[in-house]
Amino acid sequence: MTFPDLAELREGSRRRAAARPRGPELARVEDLRGPGGLPLRHYRPSEQARPLVVFAHGGAFVIGDLDTHDRTCRRIADACDVEVLAVDYRRAPEHPYPAAVEDVTAVLRWARPAAVAGDSAGGYLATMACLRLRDAGEPLPALQVLICPNTDLTLSQPSVAEKGTGHSLDADFLMWAVALWTPDPAGRAHASPLLTADLSGMPDTLIVTAEHDALRDEGDAYARRLAQAGVRVRHRQEPGLEHGFIQNMDLTSAEAAAAHDRLFADIAALIPR
Repeated sequence: MTFPDLAELREGSRRRAAARPRGPELARVEDLRGPGGLPLRHYRPSEQARPLVVFAHGGAFVIGDLDTHDRTCRRIADACDVEVLAVDYRRAPEHPYPAAVEDVTAVLRWARPAAVAGDSAGGYLATMACLRLRDAGEPLPALQVLICPNTDLTLSQPSVAEKGTGHSLDADFLMWAVALWTPDPAGRAHASPLLTADLSGMPDTLIVTAEHDALRDEGDAYARRLAQAGVRVRHRQEPGLEHGFIQNMDLTSAEAAAAHDRLFADIAALIPR
């Protein structure tokens, strides 16, 4: 597979985001700086304080930013009645593993949110940050929300081959992106949440996967492993949907819109208030 210039990929992602409806109007949306000057965007559905969710965007570790996921963050804040703090973490290949994990971890330490969430690569970063905090004996969010997450950088789960052609996430693109994120293949197992030996002590977890997603099996397997480690897990595999359904597929698919509603209802029900 021939990939376009990375700058073109990033610009195309921004152009697509700019062409979509902006999403709900909120009481306040503010750009700010977090630890180390990291760019953040804070969404508030009300002037009164609400539980805070730190959100890490998807984008295969190499694309995506605050603008590409602005509509998604607005919708989560509005539908779940929560504040959302989106993280503009460093991306590969300029900043390979573990730079983005360090960024999300630093924001969790700084903001002390009720929950951390992310889609795709962002789901990976969310749970990796929780693993780092757990291993350091530091406070954890009460809830992690993982939407079609990467959990196995070795790409050894059957769905990579089964669903990696003809659906929204191409296996060749996935392998290319993982190679930019973790250039040394020997380190990928160590950097994979699914392959972590001990998953006990992790936060309550909501995992949503999609039937026609190359990452489906690793997300499903991660849900099982967390539950086996004694973590409270709510897991749903959405039938008929593809990878990235959370990113604006509600605009074109009634099935994706219904899945969004289920996700938002779960977040609202599970987040501590």
